[in-house]
Amino acid sequence: MLHFVSYKIPVFALLLASIIPLCGHAQAKELTVKKIDVPGLPEASAVPALLDKAGIESHDVDVANWESHPYVPCTRFRIAHTGNAILLHFQVTENDVRGMTEEDNGPVWEDACAEFFVAPDSSECYYNFECNCTGKLLLQGGKSGDRPLASADVLRLVRRWSSLGSKPVGEIAGETSWQLALVIPVEAFFRSAIPSLDGRVMRGNFYKCGNEQKTPNFVSWSPIGLPRPQFHCPEFFGTLRCE
Repeated sequence: MLHFVSYKIPVFALLLASIIPLCGHAQAKELTVKKIDVPGLPEASAVPALLDKAGIESHDVDVANWESHPYVPCTRFRIAHTGNAILLHFQVTENDVRGMTEEDNGPVWEDACAEFFVAPDSSECYYNFECNCTGKLLLQGGKSGDRPLASADVLRLVRRWSSLGSKPVGEIAGETSWQLALVIPVEAFFRSAIPSLDGRVMRGNFYKCGNEQKTPNFVSWSPIGLPRPQFHCPEFFGTLRCE
């Protein structure tokens, strides 16, 4: 709880106090998620071309929030929706790649991993879609302290494509580029009732990480004001406005 004390403060001090927070902590970002007309549920491999055709712009995942991890791999994402599904495309170029996880709901964060965290409604429930460079997915949903893993049936709903294929690639030394596409139907929000994405205002963030890569990295789209690497922080989510 904050306690306020009334006393006289010089004008210059008030001005300084108003400037410091803006310099020390950037504001959460916002973006518009464009709706595109796609019949049915597309295959994930078709997502890059669909987004190209619709002229969907890319956004950088380039905020290095922690001095202990200054490396920023070149990571961009594009996002759109069809009304009943989110279409997401990541493009990454980095110093090295690791892809060791063999099954869904495994330790994908240890690999070269692209992540989408989203709260699809106004409740405290949020979902973490964490996908490594070969399309292995970890998915949880719920509020803090009550976040079970998705079942195999739910995981199968999320269509995935990777330019590196679907089998483990081990460790790849040297600069490597890879792409990842996801098709996330509303049914994948397994602890929420989301009938449609039309006009929906969501909160979320996009991340690139790799705890066990030769060059570990922890970067985000919208800034995080915490003292050490942590992505499970919905209080720092940006705003995603669906058309």
